[in-house]
Amino acid sequence: MSMGTAERRKATEDGDADEWTARSDADAPGRGVPATGPHTPPRARPGLREARERQPDHRPLWTEEPARRRRLPDPVRTAAVRAVLFVAVTLILAMVAFLCTMAGSWLAFPMVIGSVAGTVVATWGVLDVWVTRQVWNQRDGVVSMPSSTARAMRRERRRARRQARSARRAQERIPGRGGAGQLSHL
Repeated sequence: MSMGTAERRKATEDGDADEWTARSDADAPGRGVPATGPHTPPRARPGLREARERQPDHRPLWTEEPARRRRLPDPVRTAAVRAVLFVAVTLILAMVAFLCTMAGSWLAFPMVIGSVAGTVVATWGVLDVWVTRQVWNQRDGVVSMPSSTARAMRRERRRARRQARSARRAQERIPGRGGAGQLSHL
């Protein structure tokens, strides 16, 4: 037999192998690849068992912490992202306009016009965030005020659900309509 990869024949309970036999390189699955896999005898991998024994208990990579503030509602978050993009593009336009002005480039005037237009759009984006937040709070959020329309809408929805439930129960109680008390289904 030629020198080849080792093959495990019999394993003990702790994972070490008692008997090893050699295979020829022609029979080996990965010829020319150094033997460092599960078929490598423990003697060829020094310190593997010691490393396993010394390994501390598995700790999670991170721990979950409760959020300090509640997440923004979806429409408000979308408006905020849009506003941040508008402001970023406006700042880039203003910086390019300044640099073009300092260099004396012909591109300075179009960039100044673009940065002015960007300022208008960025202002609109920031106001959109504010208005969207106010509208969401008025419609869906419960503000601690007696005049909150969200509180009244929730009260109406609860009342409608209660009426639907009581109508369903009353329908089930009417004799002769339901399946209770009938002897045949004809």
